[in-house]
Amino acid sequence: MEDKKYCYKYPHPAVTTDCVIFGFDGTKLQVLLIERGIAPYKGRWAFPGGFVNMDESCEEGALRELKEETGLTGAYIEQFHTFSEPNRDPRERVITVAYYALVRIQEVKGGDDAAQARWFPLDEIPQLAFDHDRILREAMKRLRERIHFEPIGFELLPEKFTMRELQNLYEAILDVHFDRANFAKKMLHFNILTQLAESVWPTPKREANLYSFNIESYNELKQKGFRLEF
Repeated sequence: MEDKKYCYKYPHPAVTTDCVIFGFDGTKLQVLLIERGIAPYKGRWAFPGGFVNMDESCEEGALRELKEETGLTGAYIEQFHTFSEPNRDPRERVITVAYYALVRIQEVKGGDDAAQARWFPLDEIPQLAFDHDRILREAMKRLRERIHFEPIGFELLPEKFTMRELQNLYEAILDVHFDRANFAKKMLHFNILTQLAESVWPTPKREANLYSFNIESYNELKQKGFRLEF
């Protein structure tokens, strides 16, 4: 084979991508996992991902693998870390570029080399393949940092939601408990919620107002900067 110009002869690492996809079921934060259908770690759960093709960017590869392995499309993914420990993959020297996304929970199904795809509550995550436990910790760290500087919720909640559901989301992400009245006061202060002329009855004795996000105020607040302190 003819040598290519600028084709270096030292060993090259392989490059993969992994996607940490968060969803919310109204009570608990959920994470999308796939069951590996091939070795190594066959039968173990992992994040959707795979090797990057020679003709695609890492983001393109991540979105392709996400679609092939789970059927999920349309996610806005954000790169948060690169994992490059020499022995993280038993097959060969592999560097992975990790992405995360916040999406509304939807039906998923396994495909390609994934035996199945499922949503798992954050407190029920099984033992993961490779170094994906560490990847999850780093993704949660980034999400908890982001929640203080960006009004998270629009991507995870339905179009109409109760204040209790919004509070549940923040409590699930931060792993804390907020005073109900103080939380509502704080969120209404930012003027990103619109109270609707609708309500629901979570229990026979309690009526709850429904809210939606004020998209204009929401985007404006993101542009100006956002600092949420309780």
